[in-house]
Parts: sequence; structure tokens; C-alpha cells
Amino acid sequence: MRFQYDTIGERFVEAKTTAAFAAADTHTLLGALDALGGVRGLDTIDLACGYGYNTRLLARGGARRAVGVDISEEMIRLARAHGVIGGGGVGALEGAVGAVRPVGAAGAADAAGAADAAEVAGGPGADGAAGAAGAASGAGEDTGAAPAVEYVVADAAKLPQMGPFDLATAVYLFNQAADRSSLHAMFRSIRANLREGGRLLAIVPNAGAYPHVDWSPYGVRIVDRVLEGDAPLLKAQFLTKPPADFEFREWAHADFAEAAVEAGFSTVGWQPNRTPPAEGARDDAYWTAYRAWPISSLMTCTA
Repeated sequence: MRFQYDTIGERFVEAKTTAAFAAADTHTLLGALDALGGVRGLDTIDLACGYGYNTRLLARGGARRAVGVDISEEMIRLARAHGVIGGGGVGALEGAVGAVRPVGAAGAADAAGAADAAEVAGGPGADGAAGAAGAASGAGEDTGAAPAVEYVVADAAKLPQMGPFDLATAVYLFNQAADRSSLHAMFRSIRANLREGGRLLAIVPNAGAYPHVDWSPYGVRIVDRVLEGDAPLLKAQFLTKPPADFEFREWAHADFAEAAVEAGFSTVGWQPNRTPPAEGARDDAYWTAYRAWPISSLMTCTA
């Protein structure tokens, strides 16, 4: 069976290379990981891993185990091909999105992002940036290589027992649940793979924006909202050239929280989306407008 991201393929990578919303999501997730004290020594799983950026970020941050899971065989193929695809593909995205870091965040993940950007650039200074990355990741630590990343094709609503894990990340996973039963199954599968006290960090869309807000300046456009099933179906486009169509469900935050509590998570919290520092065309006014109605929020749950 093919899924929409099997069809989108490298267009998804292209979209996130230029999309400001992706930079904000990365900034938000990195800030949350930093607030938890980082991932060094943790067993981690990245759900809806796509081409594997966040999975590799966890590994480079010192995770003992980093497992990426996606239902799309094409996304997992792209993830496993990282380092083989040329500068116009995954490598370019690593440089464009991965270079954005939250203020005050430090460590192996940040240094690796600098090395990725330098590698993509392929010009003067690349060796220096890579050397700085190695020095930062090794400062005060053993200098062993990052653990190997595992990639698995699996449905998040039907996860096998793969853990236990200390941390799960999920970026735009739960909005892919077609109905309430699938949504609850996703949270139960994740909870079953987490240790007691383990954490779930999830980037989830904010409901209610369409048709009041135009997110086109940030790399995505909602084109229609169809009332059907347990949650409205939103038809959208990544604003590549030409645009890439995709769909997702408009679940309310209350629906996510209900599913988390039913699955056995002891706490559920929410944090607003964080935006990167202003730079160039993405100035203060640009990010202020985004923060007024951002595409996503951060959901935090404790097992």
C-alpha cells in the first residue's frame, strides 16, 4: 500500500529546505530537548521520522539508541540514503534547517548542524567547521562515534514492542490519524514503548486557522477544509515549484490530550512554537506575524 509521502518523496525534502515553519519547528524541538538536559545516554525513538533529520539529530546529541520510524517506505529509503543524495537533496536540508539553533542550546547536536552546513557548502571553511563540531561534541566526553541510527517501516498505530525508550519525538504524526480509533492507538503504541517517566515531545498542528490565516509566507498553504469523519480533512500544499499536495486531519488539542490520558500518560502539557532569531528577509515583523497564529505547538507528555 502506498501512502501520500511515498508519492511526495524528495519534494518533501525540497519543501522543508525553504519552509520557515520547518525552521520554527526545529527551533522549538531543540529548545525542548535542551530544557530536558539533552539526550546523551538515552534510548530514543523518532516517529514519523520522514527523511530522518530528527533521528540523526538525536544520535548526534549522544543518544545511546536512535530509532526512526515511518509508515512511508519512500521516506525510510531517503533516510537510509542520507549521505548519498547530492547537495540539492537531503544534504541541503540539513544545512538550511539544521543550522537554526535555539538561543543557549549547545552540544553535539548543535556542532553537528554546523558540520552539515559546512559539508553542504563544500567551500572554504568546511574543514574548520567540521573540526569545531568534533571538538564541541568531544569536550568533556568520550570521543566515540555517534551510535548507528536504525530505521524501521512501521505504522505508529501498530508499533511492535521496540523499547523501552526514554524519549519519543513525533513531528506531525498525530494529524495523520484518519479516525479517533487510530489516534488513540498511536498514543497507546507510543506509551507501551516508553519506560515509566519517559517523555513524548510532539509537534502538532494548531486547529482553526483556515480560512482566517494565510501561511503561504511560511511555506505551506491550506486550500480546503472538508467536514467528514471524526475530524475535518485539510487539503494543503507544500509551496515547492510546482506545489506538492498533501492532506491531514484537523484534530483539536483536546483530542490529542484525551488520547494521551487514555493511553496512560500521567501528564500532558503544551508549549507555544518558538521562532528562530530574526535574520535577513525573516525579520522581526515576519516572525511576529507567525507567532500570532503559528502552524504548530509543542505537546509534552510524561509516561
